[in-house]
Amino acid sequence: MLRRLIAIVAALVLVAEAAAVVLVNYVLGRVAANQHMSLAGLDPHAIATGAWGAGAVLGVFLVVCAVLLLVVAVRDRAPGRVARITLIGCAVVHAVLGAFLVGLVGWAAFAVLMVVLALLVFVLLAYVTERPAPGPQDEAPDEPGAPGHGAPAAA
Repeated sequence: MLRRLIAIVAALVLVAEAAAVVLVNYVLGRVAANQHMSLAGLDPHAIATGAWGAGAVLGVFLVVCAVLLLVVAVRDRAPGRVARITLIGCAVVHAVLGAFLVGLVGWAAFAVLMVVLALLVFVLLAYVTERPAPGPQDEAPDEPGAPGHGAPAAA
């Protein structure tokens, strides 16, 4: 029951994070467009469009990860191969962004991203697909004259 709850909480946090990322990139794009900021001769419109596009792509990615987490929580089963790879990618993105943002924004942003990373890792580890226990080997009957039991086989 706990793993379902954490998967739902992680999904809700990712949706909130997606909304925040889209909003921040929208504001950055508007500021770049209104101030006619240029970076190494780039057109300000291109900078604004890039910020909006990056925000949209990252927002969609986070929402997709949230939907995958909700599916995992509803089914209460481990995610499939593609879903697991996507969630691992999301965890890696959070780890890299956390390391990057600690220098730019501060420790609070780092802590938030590490909490999200912890939620993702918990869900990935809580829903590990369990392999079936190895069954008994198909062995030859325990006869003294059977091949492989030390006695030579009769030719």
